[in-house]
Amino acid sequence: MSIEHVAVWVRNLEQMRSFYETYFGATANDKYSNVHKGFSSYFLSFPDGGPRLEIMQMPGILENQGEAVSQWMGFTHIALSVGSEATVDQLTERLRSDGFTIVDGPRRTGDGYYESVALDPERNRVEITV
Repeated sequence: MSIEHVAVWVRNLEQMRSFYETYFGATANDKYSNVHKGFSSYFLSFPDGGPRLEIMQMPGILENQGEAVSQWMGFTHIALSVGSEATVDQLTERLRSDGFTIVDGPRRTGDGYYESVALDPERNRVEITV
């Protein structure tokens, strides 16, 4: 078995698609829309394969009441491997320079990962790792 995809509800579908394409090299499929439900989505594929990320939008989805920097029960982040410590450093600085919040790092964790944690445009945690 393997994870095929993970999905996240978003407010701004096009902004989120652009973020993952721009910073992580994702490629979006053609936009899917169900006009009866007001539902739209993209599946984002990443350069090295693996699970896809589905970003979805639909009226009536309740806002998360949590504050982004705090931790909450349930799924908490997506981890994207960028291939090297130098790329973790470079991408973290690029995100910081472009005005995104860097929550932590870059740093080496106690379990051996080299990572940083940034917030995407909708304040979801993105772990950037080797």
